[in-house]
This record gives sequence, C-alpha cells and structure tokens, in this order.
Amino acid sequence: MTTANNSNQHYKGLINRYKKYLPVKEGDKIISLSEGNTPLIKLENIPKQIGFDGSIYVKYEGLNPTGSFKDRGMTMAVTRAVNEGSVAIICASTGNTSAAAAAYAARAGIRAFVLIPEGKIAMGKLAQAMMHGATVIQIKGNFDEGMSLVKEVADHAPVTIVNSINPYRLQGQKTAAFEIIEDLREAPDYHCLPVGNAGNISAYWLGYSEFYDKKQVKNKPIMAGYQATGAAPFIHNKPIKNPETIATAIRIGNPQSWDMAVNATVESGGWFEQRTDEQILYTQKLLAQKEGIFCEPASAISLSGAIADIKSGKIKQGSNIVCTLTGHGLKDPDTAISQSTKPMKTINATLDDVKRAIIREL
Repeated sequence: MTTANNSNQHYKGLINRYKKYLPVKEGDKIISLSEGNTPLIKLENIPKQIGFDGSIYVKYEGLNPTGSFKDRGMTMAVTRAVNEGSVAIICASTGNTSAAAAAYAARAGIRAFVLIPEGKIAMGKLAQAMMHGATVIQIKGNFDEGMSLVKEVADHAPVTIVNSINPYRLQGQKTAAFEIIEDLREAPDYHCLPVGNAGNISAYWLGYSEFYDKKQVKNKPIMAGYQATGAAPFIHNKPIKNPETIATAIRIGNPQSWDMAVNATVESGGWFEQRTDEQILYTQKLLAQKEGIFCEPASAISLSGAIADIKSGKIKQGSNIVCTLTGHGLKDPDTAISQSTKPMKTINATLDDVKRAIIREL
C-alpha cells in the first residue's frame, strides 16, 4: 500500500496526490472521499498451489470508499462537473458506478440520477445508491439499453454523464497504474483485468503509457482482459444483444470504451479471453479461502484468467503479474452465501455442544 508524498501530511485523495498528472486547475473545488491508495497484495498460497514461480499481486480496489475502483474515476468526473457548474449527474449502471456516483454527488451537494437494469443489480450496490440519496430509476432492459437512454437524456436535460464515456473518468482511473509502479518500482510484466464496459483496461494502459513517456518507468506491461462467457463481445468481435453472467459488474454486451480497450491489448501485445461463471465463482472462493481476500465475482475473473494463462504457458513462468480486483465481495453477499459449502449449524448454548461441534471439524 502506498503512502502520502509527505509522511506528515494527511492523505487527501488521488487528485491531491497526482494533481500534476490530472486535468485540475488552481482554485478548483476538489470532490474527494480520500479514494485511491489501495493495497497491492502479494499472493502467498495460490502461486504455490498452481506451481507458479513468479509473483502474483492483486490490486485490491474493493478498499476504495464505496468498495470499488469506480471511485477513482468518479472523484475526477464529479470534480470537473462541479467546477463547470453542473448541478446534477447521471449514469447507467450495473451497480458499482451508481454507488460511486451517488456517494460523490452527496459529497458535492448535487443530485444524482442512476438508471439500473431491473432485477439485474446486486443488492449491496443498490443499497448504496439508495442510501446516498440518488434517484434510482429501474428500466425493463439491460445496461446497454440504459446507456443509450442516458446519452439521449443528456441532450435534453441539464445533467452531466459520469459513465466512462466521460473522459475525466479514465483520467482518475489511470492513477491505479501510477500506484502500482510506485509500489513495485517498475511496471509488472502482465496486468490482468476484468472487462465489462472496458474503461478500466483503457485507463490502466493510459496510466502505464503516461509514466513510461515521462521516463518514470522503463517498461510497460502486457495487458490481458477477461470477459464472462455469456458477456464476451470482444471474444466474438461484435456486441452481444442479451449478455448474461453471474458477474453482474461485467454483464455488458456493448462496451463504450471498445476502441481504447482494443488499442491497449494491441499496443501491449496482450489479448482478451473468456471465463465461465463456474470458473469465476471457483476463483472467487479460492481467493477468499486461500488468501483471505474477498472480492465480488467480476473481480475474480482477472485471477481466474491469469491462472488459466499461466497453466497454458501464455503467461511465462517467473513473471510479475498484477490482477485488478475491481470490487469488494460485500457488494454481492447473496452470491457469496449461495456458494458456501459449509452451512451454518445451530446447537445448544452449552460448552459440551460447542466442543463437540469443533472436534467434528478438526
């Protein structure tokens, strides 16, 4: 985990820390919840289990204020919106964007409107958006239909779109690459990410390239993006009309950052691959039970893909790998509980019964 530039200075968020690399002006009002500065955790047990002799790190973005990487982009997007006079923001969301938009709008004292697909959002994320006071509008359609509506509404109402088509979102999100470079003193050999709307893989490549161009680092990673089998437009090289996956955060069939994401893989010599829902959930549980790290299903696809590519030889032994975990596991508690292999036991409140229950498990 990185630290503030001055050890005696209270950490004030990523805009304050990386101001010279971001589109902010002297005197701007900064809208921040002290986002960023998330830990880069080296895995200890999984690499041994799969016979990998390199290093695997996870960038645990679930420890941002609203529990996902979306806070990085939202602090920048809402800061610019407020300083340009906006009094309301709007987004389409599978959950994490709505939570971040609602929180940063509350912090800024402006309105937030979020369009979500009916019945297709994890309860943890919906609870956040509602608790922060956003106007939540459910549509009888998927994220891609919601995104089309948001773009149309913005032409007819005084609202600022804060989805990743807003260029300031990617400017904020690129700072995760800066933090990784500062932690490792270099860029990793490979960077593996979940891909839904494709803004994050685009933003990381932007960050790595910027530090490389500014001579802050001597190398850039190979970028690998992973999609769920039922929502894999990059694999099929065309939009998917009705995407489906248990990983709700990447249940997107028509990514808005398509060209930039393709460019990131092409320029870096990387690739897109797909993983099934079963493989995603297996890795989510593996990470929780072997490393003590709880991420939402969509996050686990980055590690799932990395493991598969290590086993196939696509990722070379001895490499340094970073996998982005985009959101915290508590975003989707129902999915986590439903795959538990050890149901809760109810016993009498006596010492003997508790001892017997423990002994049976040892």
